Amino acid sequence: MRIVSICPSNTEVVDYLGLTSFLVGVDDFSDFPEEVNTLPKLGPDLSINMDKVEELQPDLILASLSVPGMEKNIEELKKRSLPYIVTDPQSLDDIADDLLTVGKACGIENKAKEMRKEFREKITLLEEAARITDSAPELYWEWWPKPVFTPGRINWLTELSVLAGARNIYRDVELASIQTDWADVHSRNPDYICLAWVGVRREKVNPAVVKKRAGWDTLQAVAEDRILVLEEELYCRPSPRLLEGALKLGKILHPDQYSHIKF
Repeated sequence: MRIVSICPSNTEVVDYLGLTSFLVGVDDFSDFPEEVNTLPKLGPDLSINMDKVEELQPDLILASLSVPGMEKNIEELKKRSLPYIVTDPQSLDDIADDLLTVGKACGIENKAKEMRKEFREKITLLEEAARITDSAPELYWEWWPKPVFTPGRINWLTELSVLAGARNIYRDVELASIQTDWADVHSRNPDYICLAWVGVRREKVNPAVVKKRAGWDTLQAVAEDRILVLEEELYCRPSPRLLEGALKLGKILHPDQYSHIKF
């Protein structure tokens, strides 16, 4: 089978299902697993070169509405009568379901059921660790610094926070993504600031920019140097790797409760 993935999260779903060897092309931002870096790159996820896609003669193309603006690519796939499926994961349950959806489309339904079961078992392990923590730190997640974007309740990072024994300070806002401002973040006074800027590698994120914001030197998280620079690929992509991110964060916040868990 010849599979094309046009967003990183679906590339990682394919890998989790053990189908990486069937990939024949990916978008420019797909970088995991390492093997995909040798595949033809088809352009950034919002500007896919459909001529290149068509030349690869894929049996299945994987698109995702979790990427804002992906509708343009989907319309073009439809126009060209290319074989595709569309995922739209906003939660961990959605990701579990996508494992089965993609597995069925690739003819490995039984394997996909096994992998979905494994994914849910990992969630259970994290939930059990979270239940025995003695505190639940308040987290401010920053997706983008200017203007400030942060996830609300309808987002996987709110779930991930709970799995790591913490809470998203914007869990009260019924949105997936919120454009807020520094003053509002300051008023909520988080215990930790988690920087995971979309599309920016961890080594390129400078926590010093946070310390320069007006009044932020009085924030508890800044005063106590609780600014975490996290890998955007483990927190900003709705794929099974979010559980790796949850475990990593859990080990930072509650090392005693999470140290025994290994994925």
